[in-house]
Amino acid sequence: MSGSAFSLEHISLLPADPLFGLNARYNADKRSPKVSLGIGAYRDSNGKPWILPSVKKAEELLVKDPSYNHEYLPISGLAEFTQAAAKVILGNDSIAIKEKRVLSIQSLSGTGALHFAGIFLKKFYKNTKETDGIPTVYVSSPTWGNHFQIFQSAGLKTATYPYWNNDTKKIDLKGFINTINDAPKGSIFLLHACAHNPTGLDPTHEQWLQILEAIKVNGHFSLFDSAYQGFTSGSLEEDAWAVRKAVELKLPLLICQSFAKNCGMYGERVGCVHIVLTEISEDLNAAILSQLNRIIRSEISNPPAYGAKVVSKILNNPELRSQWEQDLKTMSTRIIKMRYALRDELVALKTPGNWDHIVNQQGMFSFTALSAEEVKRLEEKHAVYLVGTGRASIAGLNEHNVKFVAEAIHEVVCHSNSKL
Repeated sequence: MSGSAFSLEHISLLPADPLFGLNARYNADKRSPKVSLGIGAYRDSNGKPWILPSVKKAEELLVKDPSYNHEYLPISGLAEFTQAAAKVILGNDSIAIKEKRVLSIQSLSGTGALHFAGIFLKKFYKNTKETDGIPTVYVSSPTWGNHFQIFQSAGLKTATYPYWNNDTKKIDLKGFINTINDAPKGSIFLLHACAHNPTGLDPTHEQWLQILEAIKVNGHFSLFDSAYQGFTSGSLEEDAWAVRKAVELKLPLLICQSFAKNCGMYGERVGCVHIVLTEISEDLNAAILSQLNRIIRSEISNPPAYGAKVVSKILNNPELRSQWEQDLKTMSTRIIKMRYALRDELVALKTPGNWDHIVNQQGMFSFTALSAEEVKRLEEKHAVYLVGTGRASIAGLNEHNVKFVAEAIHEVVCHSNSKL
């Protein structure tokens, strides 16, 4: 490009995404057996992708419908989907929905929802004491790695609050509350609605009440990331407890909702953004929706239809809804069973340390507390793939590989202890 005013030669190569780089190494590994506990995607008892029975039935009904087509959706998405999705997270009898204080738009799954939320908050959220007017989003330490990229690319500042105590393998509630109290008034706190990623450790109801009350007292804004509702405990109601309590406490909040995990619709990118207002105002509702639509129009024009239509069928058809709730129990029950199987195998092997935290956590992931060096040895010596932080996708375990994985963990832990 010599002599040209336009040059791209200054662009540097970034490292591969940790998760997808891990998956690429796993796919290239020719050893057998090998086990992937990296990317969070549900697998059945044979380690294969599982299409939910409710999804299969919904797809059959969808393509048989004479009105089925591939036309554009409205900018804000499929209304029958977004309205039903709001009821899933907030409850059929939600007072906020009845009072028309909930504004919902369709997004590209949870990541797209968080991105839209970040753009919206950067532009319009003014309740901040920051001198430059740019709000800070506080995320847990640790959190899903993509949270930082999403918010920083939207122009927001990020900070962290204590969450995981590696010594006790419990929530650092005191540190969490202290950060809420010390943060500038009007800060944004990102909260995992359930199945905290990566730790799998959620606050108890009592702890949630303390967290939400501190957020309310300090005038902060709550941003809920809900990626695993129903997938965590098998109960849609239980997994939405914190979100619904925040609404009950009249906290201003925004919800980023994904159906990737709980419907197994990973590649279809089905999600929603819900803004829950504390006051009734038709004029404000219209203004907010107009601005959200402008963001969507400028970025993706309008959201994809297929996945939304499938999930809409499930949420609005009583028979399919019942089947979906059974599917959620099937997935959550198998994952809980695998947690106990792994813990029990490690105990039987007399692996150094206490492994009860594996069964005390919930959802797709477990924060194993394995070190980066131990994770590296698992991959290199045993062909067992985990994220470098020690996060393991329990969904990748099954009755055929759990003993192999436990023996691999046992070896690397004993090897580490031998060097002490």
